[in-house]
Amino acid sequence: MSDFINQPLNIGSGLAETTSIEVPPEKDVVFYNDDFTTMEFVVDVLVSVFNKSHEDAEQLMITVHQAGSAVVGTYTYDVAVSRTNLTRSIAKKNGFPLRVEVE
Repeated sequence: MSDFINQPLNIGSGLAETTSIEVPPEKDVVFYNDDFTTMEFVVDVLVSVFNKSHEDAEQLMITVHQAGSAVVGTYTYDVAVSRTNLTRSIAKKNGFPLRVEVE
């Protein structure tokens, strides 16, 4: 291991030319309507977990209710999964079967 540490770093001017950074693909988080989860709970989750304004959250909740589902946000995969898992956990703790998917 000490041999590796003592090796000189080879950082040439070509580093920027050969290194490219790709933006990770984004995923949609989708809420699905059910007959048990309250509208108020959906609005609360959209405000607290997805950082929506109260007005935007209400409109999204109405769309979910009327259309059966709605995209509530588009995020990098890791963020989408984290918010989805947090939402599922909160819903379960509150006794709601809210279906949330990353698509």
